[in-house]
Order: sequence, then structure tokens, then C-alpha cells
Amino acid sequence: MARSMLKAKNMPTKFWGEAVSTAVYILNVCPTKAVLNCTPFEAWRKKTPSVGHMKVFGCIAYTLVNLRTKLEDKAEKCIFVGYSTQSKAYRLYNPLTEKIIISRNVIFDEDAEWNWDQNAQQEVPTPRVVSLEEQSSPQLTPTASNHSSPPTTSSSSSSDESSESDTSSSDQPRKVRSLIDIYESCDFAFIVTEPADYQEAATCVEWTQAMKEEINAIEKNKTWELVNLPKEKNVIGLKWVYRTKYNSDGSISKHKARLVAKGYAQQEGVDYEETFSPVARFETVRIVLALAAQWKLPVYQLDVKSAFLNGDLLEEVFVHQPPGFVKKGEEEKVYRLKKALYGLKQAPRAWYSKIDTFFCTSGFQKSDNEPTLYVKKEGMEFLVVCLYVDDIIFFSSSQSMLTSFKDSMTNQFEMTDLGMLQYFLGLEVKQGKEGTFLCQKRYALNLLKRFHMEACETIATPMNASEKLQKNDGTEEADVTLYRSMVGGLNYLTHSRPDLAYCVSIVSRYMQRPTKQHLGAARRILRYVAGTLEFGIWYSSVKDFKLRGYSDSDWAGCVDDRKSMSGSVFDLGSGAVTWSSKKQETIALSSSEAEYVAAGSAAKQALWISKLLTDLGCMQTESVELWCDNKSAIAMARNPAYHSRTKHIDVQYHFIRQLVANGRISLRFCGTEWQNADLFTKALNHAKHYHFVKRIGMIKLGSRGGVENNPT
Repeated sequence: MARSMLKAKNMPTKFWGEAVSTAVYILNVCPTKAVLNCTPFEAWRKKTPSVGHMKVFGCIAYTLVNLRTKLEDKAEKCIFVGYSTQSKAYRLYNPLTEKIIISRNVIFDEDAEWNWDQNAQQEVPTPRVVSLEEQSSPQLTPTASNHSSPPTTSSSSSSDESSESDTSSSDQPRKVRSLIDIYESCDFAFIVTEPADYQEAATCVEWTQAMKEEINAIEKNKTWELVNLPKEKNVIGLKWVYRTKYNSDGSISKHKARLVAKGYAQQEGVDYEETFSPVARFETVRIVLALAAQWKLPVYQLDVKSAFLNGDLLEEVFVHQPPGFVKKGEEEKVYRLKKALYGLKQAPRAWYSKIDTFFCTSGFQKSDNEPTLYVKKEGMEFLVVCLYVDDIIFFSSSQSMLTSFKDSMTNQFEMTDLGMLQYFLGLEVKQGKEGTFLCQKRYALNLLKRFHMEACETIATPMNASEKLQKNDGTEEADVTLYRSMVGGLNYLTHSRPDLAYCVSIVSRYMQRPTKQHLGAARRILRYVAGTLEFGIWYSSVKDFKLRGYSDSDWAGCVDDRKSMSGSVFDLGSGAVTWSSKKQETIALSSSEAEYVAAGSAAKQALWISKLLTDLGCMQTESVELWCDNKSAIAMARNPAYHSRTKHIDVQYHFIRQLVANGRISLRFCGTEWQNADLFTKALNHAKHYHFVKRIGMIKLGSRGGVENNPT
């Protein structure tokens, strides 16, 4: 059947895959004796299939061009090659660009076919004269209250659109782009050109040099020694991993080649014992940035070159010689490791032990509440260091302490001084005299490109306020891999986007068996992200500097099990530093109980933040304000006599009573219109959504003026 389809339109055999896929699609909607003279589709779906949309394979098709100018063609000529498995759309092949397009807006000429005998020359677009305004550095534009009102994104309706965009193609005509956009596009293109193995990398000068630098670093650090393999000893293989490092503006920073051990071949108890190694929480990073902004101190960054190579091994480990760097005449020998290599299961633990010992012997005090946070005091001056594997961010009230710290680190390890903090774990940090702006614009752009939604229509809110998602919604099952990848990418975006926390928490519930409706909800979030790329958190110096929190719940909000949603958010006077949106573990019998449980969870977070601030030299002398909009929940926390109403609640949530009794937590009542945690418990309409977005310290990055890189 597939062969006949190809021959009917004189199509090349390279389209055999598309032909087979289309043939299978057709057979599934045709009657067959195998399922009692009905169609496989009908046997599976329990309904008669529709065939009105089916077209002749290989015919000419014209698809609508989005984002075109008035003088450009409205449609492009393509070839119909099948049906989309993700939506009610068609698969089209453009012979000029040699790309597959997924589109619903298509006009077919089923009698026509492409002339494959004639060498089709790719059309060269007429050059356009574009007047570009002088590019200027971005500006932080908060209002007098340190927060600016988020702009309204374009949308024709606040209702959800669960279907795909009409056209999904990477070669659609684009609007005039800035230089930053062009850099980011180049960045995305370069990602896929990284070598897959040594043979491919050896053909490139940059990657060859990067491998030599890695070997030199290993030998300089005295990581291994060449020996004969002892009898009955396990030997581990090595492989090269290649990554292109980028600057915050998207330009290439360097080509990095990493020699990695095949740790999966290690045996527990023989090649390694301990493997755990802590890293800084993103909450801690935000608190550090907020404190630095409050004290108007710049934050700097250091990068430890080949950090894991500094970790001392306690076990005896042997590895093969690396590909491309085998010693001539000694091919049978192996390396015995003295220090750790990337890929070894104990490598992170060995590195953390090394750097932790160095800090503790250099006068630093390790935080009891964050094992990767260190503070050093000299009289009235202080130095704060936060560690995330090999990335170090730090700030100090003393220039001499900064210089001394950099010198000591450089003497002990091979370091790269990255200057003022600009890019850290996907977070873009812009420091200025007035404050610090934290966002993930570049990551969000790449996320949209990954799912072909960079040209999608934007929407004003991330979730439809009138829609309730549930497990069994009656719609078709969606692609599990696509859905999990999409939700996972959105989850990482919440590190600087608290406005996404609730909706991402909701769509994360359906990772096991997502439906088309769930996928549509995730796509809606991406549409919201596309319209709010410039959004981020603003930290600044304020007079009313203290820890305050907001706690709220949505009683029985989950349609599937009727459990409630807990939401909380904490700030230090400016932007939010921690937030949470999580379904409660037990079923609450009333809204008061749900609010009480939510307040108990928020109280634990408040206690941790308070202790962390104390470790940083910012002790909270007053009780932490925790605002709640339910008077009954406040009464239950203050009055232990409410036994009959609270005896069935888990003991862990009664912890808040002790904190209220000893003055650690001060429960306050606030009206719903001032309840910032409302953003983390339910989907809101346009007006309420942006009201709370502004209240938690989110602003939009300005497009004019400049941000000084040196705020001093």
C-alpha cells in the first residue's frame, strides 16, 4: 500500500516512512475481519471514525503563513505527507526548505503533484531595508514603591485553548528582532552541534584544544598515575562529554570538554561508599540576593575549574586510559585514581568534603540550616559565601575581605573569576544601584523554542479561572513524553516565576496519564510565558525590612480526591524569597481546618527562614508575622481548647500552636484582597492575578536606559 501511494504521485522513496505511517492511519479506519467487520478505530474508541478530513497522499497543499507582512504571500506551497498524531492537523513537506510543517489551515489540490524531475531552486527572499533603533542596555523600571504594574498581555479571550497552534514550523517569517534575540537564536542552533563522541570532536580544532586543556588540568592536579592493573580489580571506562558554555546574552563563552568516568560500572562497597553531597537550595540563593540588595552590596561569582578533580578518594579506583590520549607502548596499563573524576559516584561527596574542610579551616562558620552556606566575620565586617557544586556566589561588607577570599581560593584551587553575578544556574541576575532583578528570560525562550511555541498567540493568565482539571476528563490520552518534558521545563521556570507556581503544581498531578485537556492546560501556561518573558522578581533596599509571610488554602479544590490546596509566600520587604503551592496530604472537613493546616505548613517554613537569617547575622528580634484570611483558623491556633474540632488533625500541624504560644509566630488577620498567598491556591481572573503579581514584588524588565554593572 505504501509503495502504491508513493508511485501514484511519483514521490521519491525517501518518503517511505511518511507513506507507511499514513498507510497505517488509513488501515485503522477501514473495516477488517480481524475485529468482526468493523474498523480498528471503532473497536478501540467505541465510536465510528470520521474520514471527511482524509486527503490524497502526495498531493499539493497550501498552508497559511503566520506572522507575514502585507506584501508577502499568504500561503506556501507544500506536499501533503500525512496526519499529525498530536492534533487534528496535517503533516506537510516543504521541498524548498526540506522541513516538515504541522498545520490545520490547509487548502488541497488533490489532482496536482510536485514535479520532482525539475530541480526546484530555493527562492531567495528580497532583501528588506530595516531601520533598527540604537540598541541600549536594559533598564530596571520599578515604580516608587519598588514594584511596577505588570502589563496586560494580548488575548482575545481568557478561556483555555487546548489545541495546538495552527502552524508549528521553525521557518515561519518572523518579526524584526533585536540583536539579543538573534544571539539567543544562534545559541539555540549551536546546542545541537555539540559532538556526540571523540571521533567527531577530533575533527574540530576548538574541541581538540578543549580536550587537551582537560587532560592538562587532570595531570596538573595529580589526579592519577599510570600502573599495571592488579589482579581481581575492577576497571572503569572513560568517555568524553562536550558542552558549549554561554554568556548571559547568549554569546559563546567557551567550549568545554569533560572526561567522565562510567560510574554505572562501579560496585557499591568496593569502588565507593558515601555518595551524598548537598547543594544550595534556590530559596537560599534568593534570600542571599535579597539580603545583598537590602544592604546595597554587589554579589560576585567564582567558578572552580574541574572541581571534582580536587576531591580526595578514600577508595582504590582504576580507570582505562581516555580515548585519544592512550600512552604509546603502554596501552595495557590503566590509571589508578588519587583524586575524583566526574562520573564517579563518590565524586560529588569527595569534592564537597574538600571545599567544606577548606572553608571551615579558613575561619568560616557553616550554617546549621543550609550546609552550603558559610559566613565569616571579622569585627563588624562579614563575608557570605553560597556554594552550588563548583559555582560560588559571595558578597561582603569589606573590600579587603573580598580580595583576601579571592586570593585564598585562587591559591588553593584553579578558579575563574566571573566578576559580578550575572548568570547562575539558569537564573539571570541584573544588579543596579536601585536593586537586583532576577529572571529566566533566556531559559523561557529556549523552552518555547523546544515546543515550537515561540510564535504562539499570548494569553493574559496562566490558567482558566473557571476550569477544574481532573484525571478522567473524557478526552484522549496525550503523548506522555511530550507532556512530562513540557511540565518539567515549566517546573524549573518557577524558581524565578512565583506567578507560575500554582498552575505548574496543578498540571504536575497528571504526569502518569495525561490527557489532551491536561496538555492544553500546559500549553496555555507556555502561551502566558510567551507574553511575560520580561517578568521577574525585584529585590531592593526597604525601610520596613523584616520577614513576613502569607498563608492561604483552597478548601476541597481537587476534584479527584477533594483534598485542599495549601499556598504560602514569604518576603523580606521587597520581592518574594520563598513560595509554595502544594496539595494537602489529608482531607479537611471545613475551610477553617484547611486554613489551619496551611498555616501549620507555612509556620515550619517561617521557622527555617528565621534560623537561616540568624545564621547570616540578621536575627529577627520580633515574632514573624504570618497573615491569614480565616479568623476561625487563627482562633484554633491561639486556643488549644478547640479539642472537638481539631483532635482528628495530624499532630504535625499543631506545631503552630507552640510557635504562637512562645511568640515565634504572630498570626494576623488580613482581608482576601491583601492575601498574597491567594495566587498560590487557585486560578484567578485577569485583574486579581496581576494585583497579586505586583504585590509579591514581580516587575517587568524595562527596554530603555541602562543597568550599571558596578553599583558602587
